[in-house]
Amino acid sequence: MRASIASIFAVLLTVFLSTGGAHANMQDDINQALSVIERFQEIPETGVPEVIMREARGLAILTVTKAGFIFSGRGGTGIVVARTDKGWSGPSAIGTGGMGFGFQAGAQVSELVIVLNTPDAVAAFAKGGNLSLGGSMSFAAGPVGRDAEGSMTLGAVMYTYSRSQGLFAGVSLEGTVIGSRDETNTEFYGKVVTPREILSGSIPPPAGAQKLLKFLSKY
Repeated sequence: MRASIASIFAVLLTVFLSTGGAHANMQDDINQALSVIERFQEIPETGVPEVIMREARGLAILTVTKAGFIFSGRGGTGIVVARTDKGWSGPSAIGTGGMGFGFQAGAQVSELVIVLNTPDAVAAFAKGGNLSLGGSMSFAAGPVGRDAEGSMTLGAVMYTYSRSQGLFAGVSLEGTVIGSRDETNTEFYGKVVTPREILSGSIPPPAGAQKLLKFLSKY
């Protein structure tokens, strides 16, 4: 039964990425991503430690809505950027969805930052299509505070950080699917571009991304 429901949700995610999610305003996602990372870094004790940010090969920043009872669903939009030899790349549009099981009730809006620790993590986003957290890509809750170096999870391809509003019990990022929003990238960059071209730095970042990239340039 779970497999059938998960298959249905995967289809719904595909529809989300190819219709409404694909036409979401990319500039809004970029502005929201900047606000999210600024809020995370305002409180060093609970934000993403500087040592993690300095070593990051990329960042995925999303706003996700979760809702349900017993079986839950979640979906949202955001962007991913990568560190290149010339600095941070332009943003590539992404959307996310997933399904949870067990006792869960309520609704919640979460701000999610995923730190990509390895070239393979960046490559998983760069190839386009969908990837599943906890599937081929291992992740761990990111360390916080000034003693972060001593609490890093060895071998974690990605670190996740989240802040939430609302009430939700029993939610996990395990099984969350993240996919590229190719039509949104085309609209924002004014031509057909691939996530690989964007994240490699071969496509110049548009003016609308400069505030975000300026903030990230300190790391």
